[in-house]
Amino acid sequence: MKRVYALCMATSLALILLSFGFHEMTKKPEKHLKVGFILVGDEMTPYTDNFIQARDHVMEVYGDQIECVTMYNVTEDRVEGPLQQLVDEKCDYIIAPSYGYGPAVKEMAKLHPEIQFCVPTGDNANQEPVLSNYHNCMGTIYEGRYVCGVIAGLKLKEMIDEGIMSAEQAKIGYVAAFPYAEVISGYTSFYLGVQSVVPEATMLVKYTNTWSSYSLEKQVAQELIDEGCVIISQHSDTIGPATVCERADQNLPVYHVGYNQSMTDVAPTRSLVSCSVDYSYYFEQSIGALLRDEKIEDCIDGKVYGQDAMAGLEEGWVRILDINQAIVPADTEEAVEKTIHRLVTGKKKVFAGPFTGVNPYDENDRVDLKTTVFEENKTSSSPTFCYVLDDVITVIE
Repeated sequence: MKRVYALCMATSLALILLSFGFHEMTKKPEKHLKVGFILVGDEMTPYTDNFIQARDHVMEVYGDQIECVTMYNVTEDRVEGPLQQLVDEKCDYIIAPSYGYGPAVKEMAKLHPEIQFCVPTGDNANQEPVLSNYHNCMGTIYEGRYVCGVIAGLKLKEMIDEGIMSAEQAKIGYVAAFPYAEVISGYTSFYLGVQSVVPEATMLVKYTNTWSSYSLEKQVAQELIDEGCVIISQHSDTIGPATVCERADQNLPVYHVGYNQSMTDVAPTRSLVSCSVDYSYYFEQSIGALLRDEKIEDCIDGKVYGQDAMAGLEEGWVRILDINQAIVPADTEEAVEKTIHRLVTGKKKVFAGPFTGVNPYDENDRVDLKTTVFEENKTSSSPTFCYVLDDVITVIE
């Protein structure tokens, strides 16, 4: 009996070991990805630092399943060399977050169908030829701009109610990089947020014609302040405008609304709030898809149109950063919650109201928001509203 028992035990052990060995031989090896990043700046610029934080997030999430290679300070007109370098380094996935990178990256994607490419903020993924390995993504940032505009409007109203300034002095300024739809959509939604609180408000816009120049952004911000602007916002990459607002020596205080990161460190007495797109969601979901050999767009928690993906406040892709409780009016938090609720439920349409506008590139292309609501990001993550509102927004040279 003991012999039979011993034989059974030996047989069982052998079967267990055999089964384990067979499993090890047939188990699919864990996939690894090499992910390349091409960045237009470095951690010193808020725009780039926002993407660095998203990269660091996926490195923490996936650990040794991914290897990240990053190229910094690559200007849009010199992206081809770093792009080729990442291809030569056998990257599986290349992320190049700057609008101007789009054409060159898509050309490289044509040549290398074995590599996945993504240009966040780009707009050409669904243009012919549509490539299965080339993608765009962006958060619906107009929502964040509008919320920030409401906060700025509340501050203006407080200053008017306290007799610090008159309603006619409610002039806001905007440091804008380029006259692209993305920028125009941003400053228009910001203005409309302000105007929802202070109907008399007007806006001055001045372009820097560069994404990132600390000295030029400071200069333009100061010029807008000299024109009487009491709140400055921006679609540019540095902290320059915030530093000017903090140090402004004017009869009226000048407040600032930032982009891509909180500006309270550099402007603690003047920074009201900032907003940003959190790309960590898309990066995590797209890398996860590739690790599982799945199509990226099938794994994105948001709206997908072909090779393009987007999401907004509701999904966490758009964030309101660091409301400065020390200087905003007491009812700000409540107003923000109500505004966000109305936006995500569709009760508030941003691009609507008693306004008309003209396309700066085609004077015959006009929009009438009195009769037609413009639906931003309807079929593209890249903003498409490109009309300067008549009478209330003025672009200055």
